[in-house]
Amino acid sequence: MKRTIYLAGGCFWGVEEYFSRLKGTIATEVGYANGTTENPTYEDLKQGRADHAETLRLDYDDAVLPLEKIVEHFLRFVDPHSVDKQGHDVGHQYRSGIYSNDEDERELIANLLKAKVGENHKIAVTPLLNFYEAEEYHQDYLKKNPHGYCHVNLSLIQPNEAK
Repeated sequence: MKRTIYLAGGCFWGVEEYFSRLKGTIATEVGYANGTTENPTYEDLKQGRADHAETLRLDYDDAVLPLEKIVEHFLRFVDPHSVDKQGHDVGHQYRSGIYSNDEDERELIANLLKAKVGENHKIAVTPLLNFYEAEEYHQDYLKKNPHGYCHVNLSLIQPNEAK
């Protein structure tokens, strides 16, 4: 069954590339989530005119890639104790979060995080308030620019997990 979850784990280029390589991923789209302004741009985030998180919208087949596995993969490359920083990316737009409007999903995610990294993690598990698609040049950025910067270690994907 197709499901959707929103993942903010630092720069969205690497998060998208990582999940696009996994079996069970149906589609990805990067954008800006849970901010207070409408239709933000990348420049708005960089200049502090918008407070959204760089976020991946992940459409997935939960029979192949269940939510538990998504959280496990997310924790492979996200420092769960970091605030507004992942890798070399620093700023509020790089905060970590997992967003869902399904209360049962949020409870499952919260319990998984608590079991795997403890109660003091800094990953927000909240409803998705809004999501605005990022500019086209950000979509599949690392496929278009294979030598572009990426804080996500893509070699963490095991061969049996890859498409």
